[in-house]
Amino acid sequence: MATLQYFPNTVELMPLKSFQDVFHAAESGGVDFAVVPVENSIEGSVNEVYDLLLQTKKMGVIGEVYQRVRHCLIANKGTRKNAIKQAYSHPQALAQCREYLQKHRMEPMPAYDTAGAVKMIKESGAMDSAAIASRRAAELYDMQILDEGIEDRKNNYTRFLVLSPKKAKSRKPGHYYYKTSMIFSVKHVPGALFGILGEFAIRKINLTKVESRPTKETPWEYNFYVDLEGHSGDKAVKDALRSIKPKTSYIKILGSYKRAEFH
Repeated sequence: MATLQYFPNTVELMPLKSFQDVFHAAESGGVDFAVVPVENSIEGSVNEVYDLLLQTKKMGVIGEVYQRVRHCLIANKGTRKNAIKQAYSHPQALAQCREYLQKHRMEPMPAYDTAGAVKMIKESGAMDSAAIASRRAAELYDMQILDEGIEDRKNNYTRFLVLSPKKAKSRKPGHYYYKTSMIFSVKHVPGALFGILGEFAIRKINLTKVESRPTKETPWEYNFYVDLEGHSGDKAVKDALRSIKPKTSYIKILGSYKRAEFH
C-alpha cells in the first residue's frame, strides 16, 4: 500500500520474506526500488531496517511515505469471531493490536508479514485462527473480515523510506520541503554529541529525529541516526555537514528527499 501510494502509476510489486532479502534484491539489481518501514507512530523504530541502512553500500534514500495503519481481523469464510484462538501477523502489527487481542483472549502468533499471514490462514483452511492485516490483503485473498479498525490507537501511521541504488535527483525548483537522513558516530570525548548538535542549532536547522543504535562492534558505543529539515545542497545544511565532519568518527549521508505529507 505504501509502494502504490508513492508510485501511483502501475508498478510490478515483488514481496520478499525478510528486510534483508529486500535490500539484497535492490543492491543486486533484482528490483529498481525498495520500500521499507522505519518507524511506527505508536511502536517506534524498526531496528533491523536501521541496521541495514548502516550496512548498505549502494542504497540511498530518495523518498518517504506515511501510511495510515488500519488493521483488520481476517479469517476464512464461515469462521465465527468467537471461535478465534490465535491471531497471526507481523510482530509490529500484533503489538499495535495488543489490547484488542487481550480483550478477546486471542493468542498473538508472529509471522513474517501481515499479508503473508492472511495467505497462510487461507492455505491452512483453519477455522480457529485469523490474521491481522489490511482490508486490501483480505480482498486479494478473498477472505472474510471479522472486525475492522482493531488497532489500539487510531492515530496510527507507519513511515516508510523509498530506497534506490541510483542517486536521488538534485533538488527540484519550487516550494517543496526537503529532509535529509544521515548516520554518524562520535569520538569518545566529553561534549562530542553536544558539539555536533550545536552546529545544526546555530544555523537554525531543525532535527526531526535523533536516535541511537549500538555499533555492535564496541560495547556501549553508538551510532546516531538523524533526520533534519533541509536539503544537503542548501547552504546552511552544507555548512553544518562540513563543520561536523571532523567532530565525528564516522558519517554517512543516506540521502535528501521531498518530505511526505500525511493523508
